Amino acid sequence: MDKIDHRILEMLQHDGSLGPADIADRVGLSKDACWRRIQRLQVRGVIVRTVTLLDAKAVNVGTTVFVTVKTASHSAAWYDRFVKTVRQIPEITEIYRMSGDVDYLLRVVVPDIDTYDAVYKRLIAACEFLDVSASFALETIKYTTQLPLDYVRFTEPLHSADAGGDDAK
Repeated sequence: MDKIDHRILEMLQHDGSLGPADIADRVGLSKDACWRRIQRLQVRGVIVRTVTLLDAKAVNVGTTVFVTVKTASHSAAWYDRFVKTVRQIPEITEIYRMSGDVDYLLRVVVPDIDTYDAVYKRLIAACEFLDVSASFALETIKYTTQLPLDYVRFTEPLHSADAGGDDAK
């Protein structure tokens, strides 16, 4: 990855609807060279997918609940059942296996407390837990899907044409 790839990623993280022509204009490449770079970033797994971000309140899931889970069982069977269960609950948008005092941290988005209670009941009906605790977010101070790119290790481009060479504007 080089500095041009870095700039492409910054732009796409900020606005995934930008097309190769728009990006190419901003980084000084031809549309074809820019498109090849984007495709290469996808093939390499750097760009995982392109999505549209929605306003949670506008789609009536403005209540965010962070749920910590402790389990007494760490068996493969329990884990498989847990993963199957949480994947079937659309209100659970993120899950992390944790170190420390809790085993899992879940982010749940719902319209209200009653809906969270239904999610909670569905979760505990499917899996046994030692403890499930919920904290309701009162205010979102910062929320972003953009990853910091300050730690990218730069290399030389794979193809000189993609670096600007023959395809540069």
